[in-house]
Amino acid sequence: MLARFEQFAVTEMMGKPDTPPRANGTLCFGSEWERTAFGVALTLARNGYFEWDDFRDELIAEIGRWEAAHPDDRSSWNYYERWLAALETAVVKTGLLDPAELSAALSTALAEPHAA
Repeated sequence: MLARFEQFAVTEMMGKPDTPPRANGTLCFGSEWERTAFGVALTLARNGYFEWDDFRDELIAEIGRWEAAHPDDRSSWNYYERWLAALETAVVKTGLLDPAELSAALSTALAEPHAA
C-alpha cells in the first residue's frame, strides 16, 4: 500500500513521459533493486532532500538522453536504469553525496553478494 506522498508522486506522473511501468494498475518491478531505487527516490523527496518535481525533471532529461543515444535500437531499454541515473544526478546536485562518494558507494554495493 502506498503512503500519501507515494500515491501523490505516482499519480502526478501518470500519462507523462516518466510514467513508471504498470500492470493491472500496479507498479511493476523486474527485480528488487528497481523497487529499492524507486523507494529511495520517494523517501528522499518526501523527507525534503529534493523536490519531487526536480527529480521528475532529472528523470525526463535522463530518458531523453537515453533515447537520443539509442535512436534505432531500444532493445536495452530499462525504465529503472534511467530512474537510478536520475536519482544519482539528484543526490549529487543536492549535495547529499559528491561524485566520488557516490562512485565508492556504488562500487561497494555492486561488490556485495546478493541473495537470489
